[in-house]
Amino acid sequence: MNWIQLNSIDQLEEIAKKSHDRPQVIFKHSTRCSISMVANRRLSDADQPDHSDFYFLDLLQHRNISNAIAEQFSVYHESPQVLLIHKGECIYDESHGSIYMDDIKEEISKITSA
Repeated sequence: MNWIQLNSIDQLEEIAKKSHDRPQVIFKHSTRCSISMVANRRLSDADQPDHSDFYFLDLLQHRNISNAIAEQFSVYHESPQVLLIHKGECIYDESHGSIYMDDIKEEISKITSA
C-alpha cells in the first residue's frame, strides 16, 4: 500500500480536484481503536487498485481534518471510516468492521470502467 499522509486541510481541495481524473480514497484511522487497527491491516496488506490514490488520516492527531472531511464531502463522521471521492463528491463510504479492500476495488471499478 502506498499511503499518502493526510495532515493538512489544504489537501482536501487537492483531493477533490484530483478526483476528477482518478479515484481518491481517504482512510480515517484511530490508533486507539482495535477495530480501526484491523481495518488498517486489511487495507495495508491488500494490493492497491491501479489508477487511484489512498490517503491515510491519523484521526487522533488531526481531528480538525476529519471534521472538515465530514463537512466538505457531506458524510457523517465515523471511525474507522473509508471514503471514495469521485468528481469532487463522496460516492461511497464504509465504517468499522465493514471496511474491505475488495469492496473498495469493486466501487472503483464501477467508475473506471464506465
